[in-house]
Amino acid sequence: MKFLFDRDTWQEIYSSIRKNKLRTAITIIGVMWGIFLLVVLLGAARGMGNKFDTIFGNFATNSVFIWGQRTSMPFMGFQEGKQVQLKRSDVDKIKEEVKGIEYILPRNITNALVVNDIKTITTGIFGDYPLLDLLQKKHMVFGRFINENDIIHKKKVCVIENDTYKQLFDKGVNPIGSHVIINDISYQVVGLYKDKMRMGGPQGGIHIPFTTFQQVYNQADNIGWLMVTASEGFEIRQMEEDIKLMLRNLHDIHPNDERAFGSFNLGDQIEKVTGFLKGMQFLTWFVGIATLIAGVFAIGNILLITVKERTNEIGIRRALGAKPAEIRRQIILESIFLTTIAGVLGIIFGGLILMVINSLVGQGEDATLVNPTVDIPVILIAFATLVTLGTLIGLIPAQRAVSIRPIEALREE
Repeated sequence: MKFLFDRDTWQEIYSSIRKNKLRTAITIIGVMWGIFLLVVLLGAARGMGNKFDTIFGNFATNSVFIWGQRTSMPFMGFQEGKQVQLKRSDVDKIKEEVKGIEYILPRNITNALVVNDIKTITTGIFGDYPLLDLLQKKHMVFGRFINENDIIHKKKVCVIENDTYKQLFDKGVNPIGSHVIINDISYQVVGLYKDKMRMGGPQGGIHIPFTTFQQVYNQADNIGWLMVTASEGFEIRQMEEDIKLMLRNLHDIHPNDERAFGSFNLGDQIEKVTGFLKGMQFLTWFVGIATLIAGVFAIGNILLITVKERTNEIGIRRALGAKPAEIRRQIILESIFLTTIAGVLGIIFGGLILMVINSLVGQGEDATLVNPTVDIPVILIAFATLVTLGTLIGLIPAQRAVSIRPIEALREE
């Protein structure tokens, strides 16, 4: 290891680099660009994954949403085009017959005119149970969500979403305890929440107790749609098919009628997004490593040219007693030095770009990328890979240098 600290060795490396400043700079930039791309793309992929986790973190991801539509086939005396209406009684029968259900939640919705003082809007009114807050976590700003007491006593209370609040109340006003008029009926506001995700059916608007909704809008046993969550170990896709089959039997619908019930499988959608993120990470590694290899080969080519230009010098050193191992070590050390400098610069610039991205689009609740970073072990692996490739590629010009006979090298012009 003495040669690492040999002053003459480093002076020769410096002299070689100084003589070919432009060529060396272009080579370093090529290698630096590879690890820079790797760092930035991996950080962006991590930021997208973090954003995904933020959106779905408090969401029952193994869920499916099912609602009634119109039939597309005649059956049991009913003509094609019959409107299918889900019933509250369907919930109990599905619980009894379909295995693996963790939660099943009926919901309802209608549009209504909402008035607060002189402000008026038309928005969705949801009839919900407290269970919704568990399956689709509501990020409460003020107050609470609907509770069991509201359900039992069919209370005239409501929980409003932040966008609806902005249209009904002045900025900065705490709405808790105030009243809004929904279709000429007064409801007390008990909660305000901010919706971070708009999936799984309509979102936003105003939530009132499910039982209150049924009574006020004379829904009796009717429900709008079902949200079903599978227990661990049960396949949500199969559960979706089992529930639809059972509903066809309950509502006298042809077993092959695929249009009678609509559905949205959240598990499928999340799986697609997860697959996309994994594919993006694979592509990132592929592009980054390919660029690294291309840059390292450029270093090899530069060193080969350098060796050719220094043939006479190498011949003199050999004639003066320099051993082939010394010549080889110097060439390899120069290759390692160049790749190390390029790698460090690439990591630094990549980190700076990620910091800029985080400051521009990674702040606040509407951030596009959340905490776009790269793990230190990943950086170290990429850097070690770069240096290893630089060492290996340096063997080619090094072997070329020691293969030249001293007498031939001295004759080289």
